Amino acid sequence: MIPKANQDDIIFCEMFRNGNEKAFKHLFDKYYVPLCRYMFLFVKNEQDVEEMALDIFEYIWENRENFDIKTNFKSYIFQAGRNRCLNFIRDRKELFDINEEVMSLASDDNDRIEVIELNNLIEEAICQLPDKCGDVFVKSRFSNKTNKEIAESMNISIKTVEAQITKALKTIRKYIGEVYIIFFYFLTYMK
Repeated sequence: MIPKANQDDIIFCEMFRNGNEKAFKHLFDKYYVPLCRYMFLFVKNEQDVEEMALDIFEYIWENRENFDIKTNFKSYIFQAGRNRCLNFIRDRKELFDINEEVMSLASDDNDRIEVIELNNLIEEAICQLPDKCGDVFVKSRFSNKTNKEIAESMNISIKTVEAQITKALKTIRKYIGEVYIIFFYFLTYMK
């Protein structure tokens, strides 16, 4: 059974699909601020976050005829926000700044290309992680937060944080394959 809040969102989605601006404004008013707060966890710039959140809603409005949410608008919008943030970070090269130590190990241009390729694979793997798992992993590895800090900020146990990090590492290892496993360990643990 679909919860009442989700049923209401489905009704409003159907209305704005048919061009009802008030229905769209209702969803915008309901989710814009929470979406910005969520996106700020990834991108620590309020102006960039607000701009990206507006872009998401603008995209939804412009593509409303093809917009078909059957169960949960909130999940959809937050996933879109997370993806937009990860793409933003990737594009700005803030998430995976390949450090000089790793690049110095690459003896020639072919090795450097391979390190960059591995870096791109890791980025793709992280984007494939489930929401909570990806959030925990990014906070742990790229925001330099301790497991305790992550647990407190996400209102989960330290054991859950540890389990999510383990799950993320297993998923990433599987995604990038055996060929890159040594590079992966180096990039992950040699900061």
